[in-house]
Amino acid sequence: MRAVVYKGPFEVAIEQVEDPRIQHPNDVLVRVTSTAICGSDLHMYEGRTAAEPGIVFGHENLGVVEETGEGVTTLSKGDRVVMPFNVACGFCKNCSAGFTGFCLTVNPGFAGGAYGYVAMGPYTGGQAEYVRVPYADFNCLKLPEGTEKETDFVLLADIFPTGYHGNELADVRPGDTVAVYGAGPVGLMAAYSAMLRGASKVFVVDRVAERLQKAREIGTIPIDFTQGNPAEQIKEQTDGQGTDKGIDAVGYQAQAQGEDREEPAVVLNSLVDTVRPTGALGVPGLYVPSDPGGPDEQAKKGMLMVAVGRLFEKGLRMGTGQCNVKRYNRHLRDMIIEDRAKPSFVVSHELPLDQAPSAYEKFDKRVEGYTKVVLHPQAA
Repeated sequence: MRAVVYKGPFEVAIEQVEDPRIQHPNDVLVRVTSTAICGSDLHMYEGRTAAEPGIVFGHENLGVVEETGEGVTTLSKGDRVVMPFNVACGFCKNCSAGFTGFCLTVNPGFAGGAYGYVAMGPYTGGQAEYVRVPYADFNCLKLPEGTEKETDFVLLADIFPTGYHGNELADVRPGDTVAVYGAGPVGLMAAYSAMLRGASKVFVVDRVAERLQKAREIGTIPIDFTQGNPAEQIKEQTDGQGTDKGIDAVGYQAQAQGEDREEPAVVLNSLVDTVRPTGALGVPGLYVPSDPGGPDEQAKKGMLMVAVGRLFEKGLRMGTGQCNVKRYNRHLRDMIIEDRAKPSFVVSHELPLDQAPSAYEKFDKRVEGYTKVVLHPQAA
């Protein structure tokens, strides 16, 4: 089958790879009709992880069941399904508690597994014509038949639940004011989710004009950090108090304000300044224990200079960690079905699989309006 294969920093290619096969009675094979390029994929694409050449990318996958293992009980050939980026067993201590992003079964020696991602287990990614889904009865979420809302539903694999998860980590409640740092796909989903949850005012911080315009279009207040300290800009619009809650949707490759260099802790420290005393921070943005391209020796080891003293002094709470997609994807799916949510507003391009190398390059450079790319390996 054809798949997107990592060749080295800033290079992916479409290559023929081995077809997946049923390996366990509870596996299914899915014919992939939509698979999205994630900002997290760019960390590997840029050589900022320990990913080795040869890995097949793709953890945001939707398609049609083509084959089922003999132990599968809830799925049949022809079912349209979307899979959480988390590969999870459904029965370990963490899965039973709802922490499916930290499954203790699927990736021995590590809490959590995912498709096509470094250190997240032996699960081939879905930027390919087919993908094997283990523990399929648990991991597949059924969708309505047909092709309607395809670009909405594919976002249930990761960024819509992840944005919602940022709000859960920050305990966003009706009436809260919220600051979201980062207007990439996850940041926009976090801001959108805050609006869905009844936030009274949502600020979105970024420097890319197209992203800030998207933020404005969904009813949030864009903050361009090139125009001045974002925390001060937000305080000016909140009677000097700051927001009730804050969300980091950027992670460790954050840009220093006013400079063309990375400052890995700048968003965390900005949120400490932005959120009022006794507020809460949610951090779905990715941080890693090892960054080969870090700007200094400490950052390369995942050790960042965070204002912990100020965090403590203000009595702020902070929640972190990747999204437990299964906790949210069913009710977010139902909101899409009932037209209560339409997350596909973030999708800028829909392309055939063959155009993935060009799409990666343009998405990485933030050119030509590339904000979220959905690839279509096969017809729906």
